Parts: sequence; structure tokens; C-alpha cells
Amino acid sequence: MAVIERVRTDLYRVPLANHLTDSTHGVMMDFELITVRIEDSDGATGVGYTYTVNHGGAAVATMIEKDLSTCLIGKDADQIERLWQDMWWCLHYAGRGGHQTSAISAVDIALWDLIGVKTRMPLWKLFGGYDPRVPVYAGGIDLEFPLARLLEQADEFLAQGFRAIKMKVGRADLREDVARVAAMREHLGEGFPLMVDANMKWNVDEALRASRAFLPFDLTWIEEPTIPDDVVGNARIVAHGQHAIAAGENLHTIYDFAQAIERSALTLPEPDVSNIGGYTGFRKVAALAEAHNLSLTSHGVHDLTIHSLAAAPHRTFMEAHGFGLDEFIAQPMQITDGYATAPDRPGHGVELDFTGLTALDAA
Repeated sequence: MAVIERVRTDLYRVPLANHLTDSTHGVMMDFELITVRIEDSDGATGVGYTYTVNHGGAAVATMIEKDLSTCLIGKDADQIERLWQDMWWCLHYAGRGGHQTSAISAVDIALWDLIGVKTRMPLWKLFGGYDPRVPVYAGGIDLEFPLARLLEQADEFLAQGFRAIKMKVGRADLREDVARVAAMREHLGEGFPLMVDANMKWNVDEALRASRAFLPFDLTWIEEPTIPDDVVGNARIVAHGQHAIAAGENLHTIYDFAQAIERSALTLPEPDVSNIGGYTGFRKVAALAEAHNLSLTSHGVHDLTIHSLAAAPHRTFMEAHGFGLDEFIAQPMQITDGYATAPDRPGHGVELDFTGLTALDAA
């Protein structure tokens, strides 16, 4: 039995090539990346990571370094479910979601990577395997782009191999959103998968008004029309908005997803492997979705997420997120005619260039 000997946590700031904007987070010039490296008594290492938008990364890194590491050292690295439960209850009183599950996520991802490395199997096969080719969409973070730049970005996405695109909505004047969506639909043509993301901007009545205004444009889904805390309001939007509703990047526990699904507050569960409790949490949400006959999508960290969706028969499009790490990954995800292919490398197969990242002090 190999036991966990070392847990290393690092915090980095990753600059974005372009300034990105959505309706709630404001201007984003960079993001904080929290990495975890777990080494066992056989000398094998697994790597995991999570991220935060604008703020909060130091809290996540400190939770891992000061608290979760004590749950791990000396324990069997293969007993991931037991370790997950240990971490959950270690931080339950201090969090129960949010920073807690982001911290657990990074560790869980590293533990699964460690098993994949040692068994020399890619995670999507360890998870059961379905189809390594996963349909993928380009997630634009482009609310304040001038219209010409928005359409130019769409052309860039097409040239990169994408065959589905998501754009941001939630401007101060709904008429501007409608005009921009209309322009994108005309530019992309009928039948092209187009999604919009409001990033929780609207209240329920505003969301219903926007949903009705978008009906002529054949949207694949509307994402996060209102805050996730309003389960009843989200259910009203699903029932009366006449659109598929994707949500879940701000649901951080399987219990959050269970309530949303049971109350029909979303139609496409959208977990984020980096804040739902890692692969362990993501797979439990995937099982909930399948049991309720719902298609599964995803949010963020696409280089990691692809393994979960490659093992899910009910998946739909995976998001290729605007917060990419291509510059720091040895073999970044490639898009070909609308699909990405899960790698056959052991574990998750993401090899980070730690020397190229800019370290921050978590203290």
C-alpha cells in the first residue's frame, strides 16, 4: 500500500491575453491558479488545480496547505472516496461549499491523477469510458466587445475548429443584447449552435423578458439567467422562459444540484470539476443528471473536464473556457471540426510548466 507522503500547494497569478468582461465579475485581466502536487511513498506524483476569478485564491491555497494536508499525510492514496469524506468533514463547519469545495477539488483531481499515473491509464477510461471525442463550444467572455470585435472573435473561433459558440449578455439595455444576439445569429447562420450567458445578471422577471426577446434566434440555451440561490425563481424561468437553461458553475455541492434538479430549476446541469469537489463530485452530479434524463454540460478547466465528459453517455457540449492554460501546458487541448479528444496519456495528461508561472504569496 502506497501512502501519501507530501502535499505541495502553490498559488499563481495567470495573466489573460485580452481583458475580458461579463455582467457580474467586471473586467478580468488575470486569474489565480491554485495547484496541488501529491507524492506517495512509491515516489509517484499526481497534480491537481483549481482557480479563482479576481480574488480568493490565497484562501483556497491556505485551506489546502494548513488544513487538508493533515487529512492526507500517511493515508492510503487509493482510497479517494474515504479521503474525500475526511476532507469534507474537516472543513464542513468552516465552509460547506465555496472555498471548501474548490480546495477539495484540487486535491481530488491530484489523487485521481495519481491513480491514473500509477495504473498507466487515462482517467476517461478509468471512469468507464464512453467516447473520447467530445463536442465542444467556445466560451466567449465578451460582454463589452464592440460588435465588430464580437463578430471577429466568432470568426477566430471558427478558424480554431469550433462549431458552437457562447456569447455574453446582460448589458444595461436589453435592446443592446437583442441586437448583438441578432447580429451573431445572422453572422453564424441558421442552425449553428449559439448559446448566451447572463452570468446571473437578471432578476426573474427580467430573465423572462429577455428570454421572450431571444426567441427568434434559436438559442441552444440561456446560461445562468439569475442567481443560483433563487431556486424557485429559476424554476419559473425554466417553466415559462421557453428556452433550455444551463446552470451550475456556482453550485458547489451535490446537494445544491440535487435540489435544483428535483425542483426543475435547470435543464442542463453544468458542474465545474474545479469547484464541485473534483472528479468525485463531478461524477456524482453526472449520475444525478443521467438519473433525471438530463443532458450534461460543463464549466471551466476544459483540459481536466474532458475526461469526465468522455465517460458520460448523456453529455452535450463541453465548454472551452476563456481562462485557458495553453501557454503553460505541454500538450493543450486541440479542436477539430467541433470536437476535442480526451488524451490517452496516463492520468489527466495535463503537464504544467510550473517554471513559467508567476508565483504569489498565499500569506
